[in-house]
Amino acid sequence: MEPLDLTKTVTQSATQPVPHRPGTTHEVTNQAPPLADYNLFACDTALGEALSRAGAEWHRDALTQHGAKLGAAATLELADLANRHAPELHTHTPRGERIDALEFHPAWHELLALLRAEGLHALPFSDPRPGAMAARCAGYFLHAQLESGSLCPLTMTFASIPVLQNEPALFDTLREQLYTREHDARDVPLAHKRSMMIGMGMTEKQGGSDVRSNRTEARPAGAASGRGADYLLTGHKWFFSAPQCDAHLVLARTTEQAGLSCFFVPRFRPDGTKNAVNVQRLKDKLGNRSNASSEVEFFDAYGVMIGDEGRGVPTIIEMANYTRLDCVIGSAALMRAALVQAIHHARHRSAFGRVLAQQPLMQNVLADLALESEAATVLFMRLAQAFEQSTPDRADETDLARVARAWRRIVTPAAKFWVCKRALAFTGEAMEVWGGNGYVEEGPMARFYREAPVNSIWEGSGNVMCLDVLRALEREADAAQALFLSWRREAAGHPVLSAALDRLSALLGGAPGTREASARRIAQQIVLIAQAMLLRGASSKTAPEVAEAFIATRLDEHDADCGRVFGTLPARFDLAALIERAFPAAAG
Repeated sequence: MEPLDLTKTVTQSATQPVPHRPGTTHEVTNQAPPLADYNLFACDTALGEALSRAGAEWHRDALTQHGAKLGAAATLELADLANRHAPELHTHTPRGERIDALEFHPAWHELLALLRAEGLHALPFSDPRPGAMAARCAGYFLHAQLESGSLCPLTMTFASIPVLQNEPALFDTLREQLYTREHDARDVPLAHKRSMMIGMGMTEKQGGSDVRSNRTEARPAGAASGRGADYLLTGHKWFFSAPQCDAHLVLARTTEQAGLSCFFVPRFRPDGTKNAVNVQRLKDKLGNRSNASSEVEFFDAYGVMIGDEGRGVPTIIEMANYTRLDCVIGSAALMRAALVQAIHHARHRSAFGRVLAQQPLMQNVLADLALESEAATVLFMRLAQAFEQSTPDRADETDLARVARAWRRIVTPAAKFWVCKRALAFTGEAMEVWGGNGYVEEGPMARFYREAPVNSIWEGSGNVMCLDVLRALEREADAAQALFLSWRREAAGHPVLSAALDRLSALLGGAPGTREASARRIAQQIVLIAQAMLLRGASSKTAPEVAEAFIATRLDEHDADCGRVFGTLPARFDLAALIERAFPAAAG
């Protein structure tokens, strides 16, 4: 038998197998190419429109440049590397000295450098101007589509600034390091660092969200006590995020009578020695793996009291309000990232003789996901405006300011509950578009899915958020009334929206026990009405069908079968147009 000459063309009948070159098995076909080198901001019509409405058009060029950088293949690889190489804890030197050092992959620090370079850790405070909060939130949203773990220390640093600003003497020593756009990865005392990050330590083993059960104790380090005085802390924290930060805001109990107080606990003592905050272990988490979360113990750890003694919870709640907003943005970003990947895949993958994106049922799924994503986007951008518009002084408060206070205080926890919950189902549905390819770790879908639960849990689980909505409705009754009246005016003449507001009023008018049991329904109804109102106003000229489809499938009782799973939109809507608006074919 003659040897096969692979340099010659072999002609065989259709029934004969075609020989392969040595080391090959087949030609790869019908696989979607990786989505890379696209502009995350330029392809997001809803975000661009929301930016203009928020008065942040001045930041468009910066976001366009940032969006292009984040979509570059090399930047996308950073996210993969940072999550494949989780941080490692080194508690001691070879000589036995306690150091509690965290080792990160270089990609982690590159991601943090990107975040700081855009000012996402401090923009509304370091550069206060109209629209600054919305500008920052839009940039945060773009980065959250790339990688979630690096956002945790940045969010806490951002949220700590308004708390620390209430301590002028301390803040004056930190301002430059907090505001700078440089990332300084060195683990050295603050006096030698060019920038800093701040974390948070609230929860303990026995309490979780019930921080009032905390047992960590603080006693004066000298003769002085109270606000601004030095203390020594002894106790533990069950979740300490993130341990590599240069300082943490911590809750501890000074006396049984005084309740919890808030303390600024630096990583190093004023004398330059390591503070007695011993990291016991890092949490082995489902997702958010690029970021370090830990358990720690305090052994006379040095701290400075901030806020009034016994008022630690109200002091740190201001920080939690900002972190909750970032939870909403982070979940909205996961939705957006998963949506774009799903649409891209469907446009390049064929099944049963047709491209997936051209098949009616797949179009229904993608269009429904697109509606949910846009609704989440307009919601967090409106919340950003509310944070900027609301003021602590209510003496001469206008109706506009009262409505802003309602958005900030009532709608924010409701949004944190609802949007974070929707991200769980959303990322699972988007993964299904990819099929088996979405279930493996080589693509981004598995990481998005593993990231989705954390925002529902962090800074208060769903029940905590919904109970907070009820408390806010009672404590901010004037703001709630102003908000609901504004919605009534906007809903005038729209039977579905008016009926939805009637159902909300009925829920709120129930007995206290009934209201608590219905807290999730109340929060859900508030968010759906808020999103519907926003979409109706935002898309009335550019894309009215977005609002019509959302209202019909989320609030219309006659279409009660819609919205339970994605992909149940009525056939009367232009599904292809909804998909094209969400992610234009030319973009990727």
